Amino acid sequence: MRSVERRRPGTRRPRRTPPKEEAAVSDRIADVWGTRTPHARDTPWPVRVDSHLDADVAEQDVDRWVQSACVLCSNGCGCDIAVKDGRMVGVRGRAADTVNHGRLGPKGLYGSWQWSRTDRLTRPLVRDTDGELAESDWDTAMERIVTRSKELLATDAGGLSHAFYTSGQLFLEEYYTLSVLGKAGLGTPHMDGNTRLCTATAAAALKESFGSDGQPGSYSDIEATDAVFLYGHNMAETQTVLWARVLDRVHGPNPPRVVAVDPRTTKVAEAARETGGVHLAPLPGTNQALMNGLTREIVHNGWLDEDYIARHTLDFDELRSTVEPYTPEHVAEICRVPAADIRRAAEIFGTSERVLSTVLQGFYQSHQATAASCAVNNLHLLRGLIGRPGCGILQMNGQPTAQNTRECGADGDLPGFRNWNNSRHVQELAELCKVDPMAIPHWAPPTHAMQIWRYCEQGSVKLLWISGTNPAVSLPELPRVREILRRENLFVIVQDGFLTETARFADVVLPAAMWGEKQGTFTNVNRTVHLSGKAVEPPGEARADLDIWLDYARRMDFRNRDGAPLVPWSDAEGAFEAWKECTRGRLVDYTGLSYEKLRGGSGIPWPVNEAAPEGTDRLYADAEFPTRVDACETYGHDLLTGGAIDEQTYRAKRAEGRAFLKAAPYVPPPETPDESHPFAFTSGRTVYQFHTRTKTGRSRALRRAAPDVWIELSRDDAARLGVREGDRVRVESPRGAMEGAARIGRGRDGVVFAPFHYGSWEAPGTDGAAPDGHPRAANELTLTEWDPVSKQPLFKLGKARVTKVADGTGPSPGPTTTASAPAEPDGVPRTTGGPGDETSERMDAAPPPRPPVPAAQASSGRPAPGTTPATAPYRED
Repeated sequence: MRSVERRRPGTRRPRRTPPKEEAAVSDRIADVWGTRTPHARDTPWPVRVDSHLDADVAEQDVDRWVQSACVLCSNGCGCDIAVKDGRMVGVRGRAADTVNHGRLGPKGLYGSWQWSRTDRLTRPLVRDTDGELAESDWDTAMERIVTRSKELLATDAGGLSHAFYTSGQLFLEEYYTLSVLGKAGLGTPHMDGNTRLCTATAAAALKESFGSDGQPGSYSDIEATDAVFLYGHNMAETQTVLWARVLDRVHGPNPPRVVAVDPRTTKVAEAARETGGVHLAPLPGTNQALMNGLTREIVHNGWLDEDYIARHTLDFDELRSTVEPYTPEHVAEICRVPAADIRRAAEIFGTSERVLSTVLQGFYQSHQATAASCAVNNLHLLRGLIGRPGCGILQMNGQPTAQNTRECGADGDLPGFRNWNNSRHVQELAELCKVDPMAIPHWAPPTHAMQIWRYCEQGSVKLLWISGTNPAVSLPELPRVREILRRENLFVIVQDGFLTETARFADVVLPAAMWGEKQGTFTNVNRTVHLSGKAVEPPGEARADLDIWLDYARRMDFRNRDGAPLVPWSDAEGAFEAWKECTRGRLVDYTGLSYEKLRGGSGIPWPVNEAAPEGTDRLYADAEFPTRVDACETYGHDLLTGGAIDEQTYRAKRAEGRAFLKAAPYVPPPETPDESHPFAFTSGRTVYQFHTRTKTGRSRALRRAAPDVWIELSRDDAARLGVREGDRVRVESPRGAMEGAARIGRGRDGVVFAPFHYGSWEAPGTDGAAPDGHPRAANELTLTEWDPVSKQPLFKLGKARVTKVADGTGPSPGPTTTASAPAEPDGVPRTTGGPGDETSERMDAAPPPRPPVPAAQASSGRPAPGTTPATAPYRED
């Protein structure tokens, strides 16, 4: 294989690796992934400790460092918070942490703490008789909430009148508390969060294939793999440290081949070409056709582990029959990708000894999301590439604590990966809460977020409690969302750190403490649990979300069957101990963890119990899947219709610990380009902003790097429209419109892209309209449609037309460092940091975490079924 060090024209050579203990100063706005530390397959990932402090603070001036982990993507990088004079003044990566080995990305370095000194909410706000939000006190605000809540509970609707819409950025202890008071206290099934927008399909695909949520793979699979497949996953921007981990293999000896599935030319796509892999750029909405084509090639070429298929899977014949029509030529016609590239990608998957697959929003937020994501699982099952080093599946999350919403049931599911349709599981939860099983809603599937908003629109939900999220920017079809929030018969509570676009619609606004201002735990994509300490006091009268919900539970006087408080704990550690009991005996077993065990060294991946006291690196090493009737989290669904499979039908399948090979034909998406709207519209992210910029938009460095929205067109499309770089363009769908400066990019023809982070009118830290007075939110255009199984909205497809509005006055604000790089860079200034944005990178002499040891050496007990124990994490003295 040719060396990947060989540069293509116009590319920069990666910076050299400084010797250990030598600190380099880096501009991590311009150089997103930092200095390379190349290494060979099956060798440890070297340590590189990144740190960034306020310009006027030296490391020796820091009063103390407080253990935490970054919450600005789903990677979950271990870090320490620098505190001086009672303020957060910087961060540094934790060298011992298994997730990041000391590294941090731009959002973690520049955006994880700088918001703390800006325009925070410090007192509750209530809407007065003039219809204005006015400062108040906690008793007044909470009594207004409790009075309305009790009024509604006294009606025939009871708990069905209440709904909770939460986030993927709170702590495990907060989610579990909310889940208990919502399910066992109010008895409402209407609980979900913005995790429905980013991670619902990850959970659905894992449940459909393996019987339960829980990531099979490990980040450490990158060190061992021969090929990395990224399906709809622009890892280079969404999980920057994980991509740095891939780059260090790519730039080392025997690099893995990379295969990218993405309609845009991302840094991942560039790496695919450089490593001898493939960049597949299918039309939005055609992922399932592509996956069926890849599966057919694997089957037809005999790249199968037939023994594994026979012993550990079900429904192979149905899968083979379903994919048979999807020849490379047929798929090429549907997806508009070369048939030769489809064959080449299948060959790489079918002939590599070890393959790691990652999946994210390009699949999750598109048509046939669950079907396409299950197809990724199918490929690994067909070759038996699961449960061993280098052979991972990472159905990624979009948010840092999205895993916890699913574990705890704050997304509507039952806590502990229990099955709402299994009476024994409901009984277990009732015993934990000491309530009658009938108090816990389980008569129908939990209400997903899109249905919750529909109930609000129809008027059956009359109290909506929103915490830690900004749906007035993040939900699809924003004109409709604004109308719902304005409804007079909907009592809206918003719990946040800032007066967001959504908070401006609320009847009551509660000031919430944020990261670094409270204590708790959270779990990242590969099941690694971190403890985050309280570094500073929250501003003014702001309170932790946990304390707000405990206060609500006390004022509502929720009681269990013994007459004791339904929620007996009073602090985060008490909630964690209660959660541990909820997980006992389940796949998501936390019983071997404690706050004390999580202090000092690395995060620890669950399950952690007597059999795996130091955690579990990867699941299903023994090919025993949680598909037995008494263990599974779901009985499954039809992937085309979303129709649920009943218990009797499921029993007849006799899964008995075998995984399911789920099949579905391709069907056209619900909306495609036509004569009036000739473009496919898709939205996504930039490396410098997170979600609706509530925090990152308040960071000077990140705001300067990506200050405003841009609209990406291919070079040929722009020429046909008479649009040049920086010209103002208008994008319209049947639902709404947005405007922005054009970036002449490197995407495929017929596709227009815009980042979704930017609100229509308000900008973080300001009270005015967008600078030009025009709507700029991508979600003005998006569809109110969702996947039939995961119920995740289809942000990645829709039809649109583009028109030029005015000549530009300069280049668009799109960053030049990543997928939004201009096709013709001449005349477009490079994206760089400014004064005070320097980051220290130290090649640390401390050894990195050791690779996992064989199961027989990991502990004296037998590993939990389906798991491979990890080595003991390193600890600091």
